[in-house]
Amino acid sequence: MNKERLELFRKQLLEKKEAILKEAGKTLSEMTDQTSNVPDPNDRATIESGMSFELRIRDRERKLLAKIDEAIARIDDGSYGICEDCDEEIGLKRLEARPVTTLCIDCKTLQETKEKSKGL
Repeated sequence: MNKERLELFRKQLLEKKEAILKEAGKTLSEMTDQTSNVPDPNDRATIESGMSFELRIRDRERKLLAKIDEAIARIDDGSYGICEDCDEEIGLKRLEARPVTTLCIDCKTLQETKEKSKGL
């Protein structure tokens, strides 16, 4: 993969990381601003349900942040875009769709097939 394309992926990953961190800060601010003394049980339940949902989203984003940092490290060490299972290049369309991926489409399909067969 050429240097320009790698830099485009780095920029995309850094922008996604920045957006996630911005949203996390916004969530923290909103949660600390909400009044904790809501007398109506229904209103309190609605607020708590919303907070729970928001926290689940942030947890998923926290995991994505780790994958983003790992992808940037792979760009730095020259292994970005190489499948960790078969050592073949990961297709450009797959990387564009999921820039944090570590598996080519064939290895990912095989992995998912194995996981499904274990679940049966």
